[in-house]
Amino acid sequence: MKTTPYHPFTIPLMAISAGVTVANIYYNQPILNDISAATGATAGEAGRVSTLAQLGYGLGMFFILPLGDKLDRRKLITALTSLLFVSLLLLSIARSIQLICLLSFLVGIGSTPAQILLPMSATISTGDRGKTVGRVFAGILIGILGARVVAGVVSDLLGWRYVFAISALLVLTVTILLHRYLPVVPPKFRGSYPQLLLSTVKLIGEYSVLRQAALLGAFTFGTFCSFWTTLTFHLSAAPLHYSASRIGLFGLIAIGGALAAPAFGKLADKGQIYKSLLLTVSMIIVSVLLLKIFPHSVLMLSVSIFLLDVGVQATQITNFTRIYSLHEHAHSRLNTVYMTAYFIGAAIGTSCGVAAWQYGGWDMATWQLLLWSVIALGIVGWSANTQPRMMTAKR
Repeated sequence: MKTTPYHPFTIPLMAISAGVTVANIYYNQPILNDISAATGATAGEAGRVSTLAQLGYGLGMFFILPLGDKLDRRKLITALTSLLFVSLLLLSIARSIQLICLLSFLVGIGSTPAQILLPMSATISTGDRGKTVGRVFAGILIGILGARVVAGVVSDLLGWRYVFAISALLVLTVTILLHRYLPVVPPKFRGSYPQLLLSTVKLIGEYSVLRQAALLGAFTFGTFCSFWTTLTFHLSAAPLHYSASRIGLFGLIAIGGALAAPAFGKLADKGQIYKSLLLTVSMIIVSVLLLKIFPHSVLMLSVSIFLLDVGVQATQITNFTRIYSLHEHAHSRLNTVYMTAYFIGAAIGTSCGVAAWQYGGWDMATWQLLLWSVIALGIVGWSANTQPRMMTAKR
């Protein structure tokens, strides 16, 4: 079986579809307060909505993403987006916080196609692989960062349930288009599913760089998600009392940060991996310190969001540079290990953020953000000492 030719519309469609699907992990963050009020749930119970969405996505990364090397990716992607559509539709009418939590977990699993589309774009491209992958990755970033803006505005205008209803319609649309326009890509892995997972796990023990990058990714993205979850409670409480739409608008600042982040990729391209990581993680720490020193300053909050997003996204770009140099024929499985750790870190970070908020409000929440970011800096130092140059050597 050969890879079928693809329509010129396919790559833009993949970028849009990746953004549409991954956005569903983040729609809930600026509307947690609305969900809590509508269901009578506590802040901790509402916070589990975000935690379970991240956890579902993280587990999907490990158990489903490797199947892109074994199954017809078009069928796999459309099956998952169909699950996502049904889950979103039910979420828009769910009444109990328990059901909302369960459906959010399924939404996380159903959003996995965003990370299947990314390596697939590299597979079907020919002479412009970097440009193609960059376009799809840009779609993912816009989906992640724009989700909070969209959710906040829609929630204020129509109600939080419409956030999920409108998203369900968008997901249904891209599902139909993906079924129509995605090419058939023959699977390369011929072993069984357990063998596929085993080969993925073996990469963890084989490459120290992968372990270091995955751990660093987990702590930096855990900081990021913990911040955005607790920020919702902080801004909606006294003395600011911001609405969901005003909270969501801070996502526009984050989009600006994401646009600036690729500049740090030049350091990684020049081999200055640890210089880049030192700068990006230090930016995260500075952003948290600003949050702690100026808890009610909108200006400092805006500066902090910008620095935090540049730091987190630039760290991810540098980590991708590190791990994709390890094994030319295992990019999908390397991505599986990294992204699984990345989103498990997100789930744990979100959960810790909610717990810190309940225990000690914004002061305690920022202390745990500082702890996460300092640990991340320690991982950079550890990586630099044990792996002074980017190498492909085994342990």
